Amino acid sequence: MTLRGLVGLLALVVLGLLAWELRWVLLVLFGAVVLAVALDVPVTWLRRITPMNRPQALVVVVSLLVIGGWQLAELLLPELLEQVQQFTQLIPALLRRLGELAGGVASLSSLEERLTSFATFDKLQPLGGQLLGVAGGAAAGTVQLLLMVLLALLLVLDPRSHQRLVVAATPAHFRALATELLGACRAALGGWLAGMTLSALAVFLLTWAGLAALKVPLALLSGLVCGLLTFVPTIGPTAATLLPLAVALLVSPGLALQVLILRLVLQNGEAFLLTPLLLSRTVNLLPTVALMAQLSLGALLGLPGVLLALPLVVVLQVISQRVLVEQIMDRWL
Repeated sequence: MTLRGLVGLLALVVLGLLAWELRWVLLVLFGAVVLAVALDVPVTWLRRITPMNRPQALVVVVSLLVIGGWQLAELLLPELLEQVQQFTQLIPALLRRLGELAGGVASLSSLEERLTSFATFDKLQPLGGQLLGVAGGAAAGTVQLLLMVLLALLLVLDPRSHQRLVVAATPAHFRALATELLGACRAALGGWLAGMTLSALAVFLLTWAGLAALKVPLALLSGLVCGLLTFVPTIGPTAATLLPLAVALLVSPGLALQVLILRLVLQNGEAFLLTPLLLSRTVNLLPTVALMAQLSLGALLGLPGVLLALPLVVVLQVISQRVLVEQIMDRWL
C-alpha cells in the first residue's frame, strides 16, 4: 500500500470514529433535514401559486400547521385523553381475560400479587433512580427535538445557501454530480414523506371508521396508533393491531376476530395498493431493506434510529443508484 493510500485509509478511520462520537448530533441534523424537506414541499407549492417570498410562505405554512393542530387537538384531544384513561383502567381486565383464555395461566393470574410484592421501599428505590434516568432522557430528547425544529426552520429559510455549502465541500469535477444528487435526494425524500403522510392519514380514518362501525371501544385511540405506526412499515402495522385486538377481546372473541380481519384487509390494502401507488414516482423500499434498516439503527440508536431509518434508506438508495451503480458499476471495465 502506498503512503497516499495509507493516509486515506487512516483518514477514513478517523472520520468514522468522529462520526460515531457525534452520532447524536448527526441524528439531530438528519432529522432536521427530513423536517425541512417536509416543510419545503408546501412552501414551494405556495410560492408557485402566490407572489410570496420564502420567509412569508414559511410563516403562512407554520401558522396553518399550528392553527390546524390546535383546532384538531381541541376536537379530538378530550376524547383521546378519556380513551387513554379508559385503556389504563382496562389493563387488569385484559390480563384476567388473557388468563381465562389461556386456561388460567399462573403467571397471568398472579401478576397483581407479584407486582404488589415489589411495592416495598427497598425494591422501589432502584425504580425511582430509573424513573429519574427516564425523566432526564425525556428532557434531553425534548431539547434535541427543539434544536431539530430550529435547524429545520433555518434550512427552509435559505436552502440554496446550504446546498452551495455542501457542493463546495466536494471536489470540483464532482460538483455537477453533487448538485444533481442533492436535487434527486430532496425529490425522493419529499415524495416519500408526502406519500407516507397520505397513507397514514388514510389508515387512521379507515381504522377509526371501521372500529367505530364494529362498536369496538377506544376506536379513536386505536385508529391514531395504527395511523402513526404506518410510518414504521413491516413492524409498525403489526404492532398497532395489538391494541384494537386486545380491546375487542374484552368484549368477545368474535369481535376480536372481526377486528383482526378488518386490520388485515386495511394493512394489506395499504401495503400492496395504497403505498405503492403513492410512491410509484419516488422511491419504493423493499420490505427486507426497510426491516433491516430499522433493526440496525434501532440497535445502534434506539427509538430515534427506528423513526429515522426509512428516510435515511430513501436517501442512501438514491445515492447508491446515482453513484455506486451509474458512476462505478456501470462503467466497470
